[in-house]
Amino acid sequence: MATKQARKTGQIQQIISEQQAFFETDKTKDVNFRIAALKKLKASIQKNEGKIYEALHNDFSKSGFETYTSEIGTLYEEIGFLLKHIKNWAMPQAVKDTVANFPSKNYIYPEPYGVCLVIGAWNYPLQLTLSPVIGAIAAGNTVIVKPPRASMHTYQITQQILSVFEEDYICVLPEDSNNDEMLQCRYDYIFFTGGVEVGRKVARAAAEHLTPTTLELGGKSPCIVDASADVDISAKRIVWGKFMNGGQTCIAPDYLLLNSKVKDSFYKSFKKYVKEFYGENPFFSADFPRIINDRHFSRLNKMLVDGKIIVGGETDKESKYIAPTLIEIKDLNHPLMEDEIFGPILPVLEVDSVDESIAIIKQFEKPLALYLFSKNYEEQQKVLKKISFGGGCINDTIAHFVNKELPFGGVGNSGIGAYHGKYSFDTFSHHKGIVHKVTWPDVPLRYPPYKGKTPIIKQILK
Repeated sequence: MATKQARKTGQIQQIISEQQAFFETDKTKDVNFRIAALKKLKASIQKNEGKIYEALHNDFSKSGFETYTSEIGTLYEEIGFLLKHIKNWAMPQAVKDTVANFPSKNYIYPEPYGVCLVIGAWNYPLQLTLSPVIGAIAAGNTVIVKPPRASMHTYQITQQILSVFEEDYICVLPEDSNNDEMLQCRYDYIFFTGGVEVGRKVARAAAEHLTPTTLELGGKSPCIVDASADVDISAKRIVWGKFMNGGQTCIAPDYLLLNSKVKDSFYKSFKKYVKEFYGENPFFSADFPRIINDRHFSRLNKMLVDGKIIVGGETDKESKYIAPTLIEIKDLNHPLMEDEIFGPILPVLEVDSVDESIAIIKQFEKPLALYLFSKNYEEQQKVLKKISFGGGCINDTIAHFVNKELPFGGVGNSGIGAYHGKYSFDTFSHHKGIVHKVTWPDVPLRYPPYKGKTPIIKQILK
């Protein structure tokens, strides 16, 4: 077992070696062992619920409701879903025989990779750290966990939650561990959630060892409001999705493409719902979080230039408060359109058609999410067919994230791979294809000499 001293001194390779040794005992390949571990993890989360609320409030001033729905409850759902299906998923899956291999039986054997590194993200520091850990456990791996340092209170509670496991099975790296050392080591799988630039660094490090990776990144996720949309419900759901967690959500609407025909009515509804959700002054709302740290506050504050403020715009440096803000901009050269915003500021560009919106979106990298508000079926299908993106919603925001039957992940610059539900199990499993061949009959067609056999094989392999 990896020693406490190894954790303190950052001897990450020692931890890897200890986990490799434990993995070789084959204990994690026992489905009952995995089930017990998932139940143990859930019990530890439940035991620490009070501390989780406190940690998320200290990191973000996050409300209890948002903490449960976006951090704790989603983990319970994920664990429950995996516990329900894991025995079936872990069994060899029979597939059809082929004429070339007749007679035989063919199977896909899901097997764990081994030692997995999971690197969490600060914006949902508990959920985005433990959700992939849940998938790794279910698939039978050992796990080294690196929670995000920016959310330090949640980092510490994550350590407490996972301390119920032996460190040669699941180990949380210490707060002062060296990231460069961490990435120089060889793992059997790496799962990273975070920004694009760090994602590239992780991918380069993984490539040195040909380590498979999942990269959950981000980007500028567009939101289109068509002329046919239900304007009031569109505004309501965009306000909710954008300002959840103070806008610090990787799949939040990052910019709004608003049809000119509904602009005035949309603005009216948007203002109405900001007030309804957060009161006359959101600064005093218990339901509106703060920016994670001074660096991100300063970055966001500098973006509030050269635009027409429709709603919000107020800031307070001391408390790291930025009001829920809708700002009308004129073109794509605005600072808000350079990178992912990751805060409670929503720039809006006026457009005249869905085609114009598509043309704008295609000027950016493929987004992690896309949202379209429209009652027009043809326009809905046009957007789905013409734009490549990770996932999204029609006439809603964020909601695709919570369906365990849907894969969650990016494409291109917004990520590689997917997880949630069965996709988490598959992500952390190697699927090994096996042919079980009988010894009789032994068809002579495939063996030399081949003279005269070509016409026969052409009939078989068409």
